[in-house]
Amino acid sequence: MFIIEKSKRITDLPPYLFARIDQIKAEQIAKGVDVIDLTIGDPDLPTPEGIIEQMKKSLANAKNHRYPPYAGILSLRQAVAEWYQDRFQVKLNPETEVLILIGSKEGIAHIPLAFIDSGDYGLVPDPGYPVYKTSIIFAGGTPHIMPLLKQNHFIPDLSQIPKEIAQKSKLIFLNYPNNPTSAVGKEDFFKDAINYGRGNNIMVLHDAAYSEVYFDDYKPMSFLQVEGAKEVGIEFHSFSKTFNMTGWRLGFAVGNAEIIEGLGKIKTNIDSGIFQAVQEAGIAALKDNLHVSETLRKIYQERRDILCSGLKKIGLDLEPPAATFYIWAEIPRGYTSMEYTTHLLNQTGVLATPGNGFGSFGEGFIRFSLTEATERIKEAVDRLKKAAF
Repeated sequence: MFIIEKSKRITDLPPYLFARIDQIKAEQIAKGVDVIDLTIGDPDLPTPEGIIEQMKKSLANAKNHRYPPYAGILSLRQAVAEWYQDRFQVKLNPETEVLILIGSKEGIAHIPLAFIDSGDYGLVPDPGYPVYKTSIIFAGGTPHIMPLLKQNHFIPDLSQIPKEIAQKSKLIFLNYPNNPTSAVGKEDFFKDAINYGRGNNIMVLHDAAYSEVYFDDYKPMSFLQVEGAKEVGIEFHSFSKTFNMTGWRLGFAVGNAEIIEGLGKIKTNIDSGIFQAVQEAGIAALKDNLHVSETLRKIYQERRDILCSGLKKIGLDLEPPAATFYIWAEIPRGYTSMEYTTHLLNQTGVLATPGNGFGSFGEGFIRFSLTEATERIKEAVDRLKKAAF
């Protein structure tokens, strides 16, 4: 009898809760329910026309149909460096401190392969983007959980990491503005993280995918703006949220040249670079379409205000987010996150993401996304008001 055995790195993966969410959604749709899906971090608005026009031009250029440079075309890396200088006042060498990625997820998933060996640890936030944890598992390392607690404003307490774990750790993942909690990182915390990384020889990997989705008077800073950051770490960024380009798969990593080089070596052995026409569209985004981000922020802010008001009226405890397009709400006592998600769906046809889908410390919370049309969010609020809770 032929037996197929999966690798330990596959069998060690945590259960994929989102499969259960897909199941209960399908069950409701089969019953004829009009489900308003507020689970997905995928912008509903189209990619700006100027970026699409550049893509059309680039598609017609035969030179773009060949293999592109592994690290990304220099003109895009230069555009990234110019954007960082204008937006954050951070100076980058486009040749050694900028690496183009197939979306930031690709870089996050692969970077532990460059630095983690069996027996090494990686520090990951919980709740957090699941790829942080799985990337360390795939590299043969051991994830160590850093709880993000409400009483700490969803900032990890680095002093609580055991010394013996810190000594074995190679890297720490951070993410501000944060998914799923929408918490924001401040300069004092980034200073602490830099000192912690320097003191324990731990690389700091900051995921800044949501830095351009912000509201009111708040404007996120870059981790690299803090003195000493480039000595110990890098920052990941993405075109997905800033320019509604999730399907285009384009992102970048910037910062410490040695860390960038290590990630680049993994890339040269795994992929063949991003289609050059997509990269040229990325240049158009950074150079000619930054105004689009302001329009998007206004749309998300309107949606945020509508949904936060509705959620508060049904008794959920939340703080309106200063950044990201997520609302992180504490659920009423007596429910697990999954139970409340199911209850909400059954009562209203509104689907959100249970907090424990992002880790055990997400239990007791639920995440709503603002990536549905404004009229649909208004309809969701109307349904919430009419339902019995």
